[in-house]
Amino acid sequence: MRLGFIGLLFAPFFAATAWADGERAGNFDYYVLALSWSPNWCALEGDRKNSEQCDADQDFGWVLHGLWPQNERGWPSNCTTSERNPSRSLTSNMVDIMGTTGVAWYQWKKHGKCAGLSGTDYFAAARRAFESVTKPPVLRKITDTLVVPPKVIEEAFLQSNPQLSHDQITITCKSNYIQEARICLTKSLEPRRCGPDVIRDCNAAKPLFAPIN
Repeated sequence: MRLGFIGLLFAPFFAATAWADGERAGNFDYYVLALSWSPNWCALEGDRKNSEQCDADQDFGWVLHGLWPQNERGWPSNCTTSERNPSRSLTSNMVDIMGTTGVAWYQWKKHGKCAGLSGTDYFAAARRAFESVTKPPVLRKITDTLVVPPKVIEEAFLQSNPQLSHDQITITCKSNYIQEARICLTKSLEPRRCGPDVIRDCNAAKPLFAPIN
C-alpha cells in the first residue's frame, strides 16, 4: 500500500558497474531519463561554480540531466558515430529544460552520440522524454530545506505518473542530498523495468531536499 506523500514529507551504496567507452552508436538496450533537482545540485556544486542555472532569477526545479543509452548491465559512452555534432543554437535551445548549454553539449558528447541519432533527433527525443513525465507539483511548494526519505520522492512521482511502477524509477543521492529521479524507458520512450544496476535506490538515512529560490 502506498504511503501518503504529504504525511511523510512533513512528519550509498551502488554496486560498481562497468561501462564501455567508444562503442558503436545505437548499440544499447534502453534509455535512462535522468532528472536532477536543481536546488540540490546548486547547493552541492552549482553555486560554487557560479552556474547561471543557479542565479536568483531562475526557478528551475527538476531539470534534464540527460537521456542515457543503457544496457541491461553497464552503459556505453563516448561512442563512435558518423553524425555531426549539434550546432550551438541546437544546444542553446535546450537551456529551458537542461539549465545550461554546457550541460547539453556534454550530454551529447558522452551519451547522445551513443543513441545512433542525429543531434537534432537526439535532443528532440530527450525533450519528449522529459515532457512525458509529470514533475510532482507539491515539491515546488517546499519553502525550507527538509529531510525527505527517497521513497517519498519516488512516491510523489508515482502519484503524479500513474503509468509508472516502482521498478521503473529509482531515486539517487549525493553527499546526503537527494540527487536525481531516474526513469527507465524503451527506445520508443515508453516506461519499462530498470536493469539491476539502475534500480537500486539511495539508502541515505536523512537526505536533504532544498527548496527552489
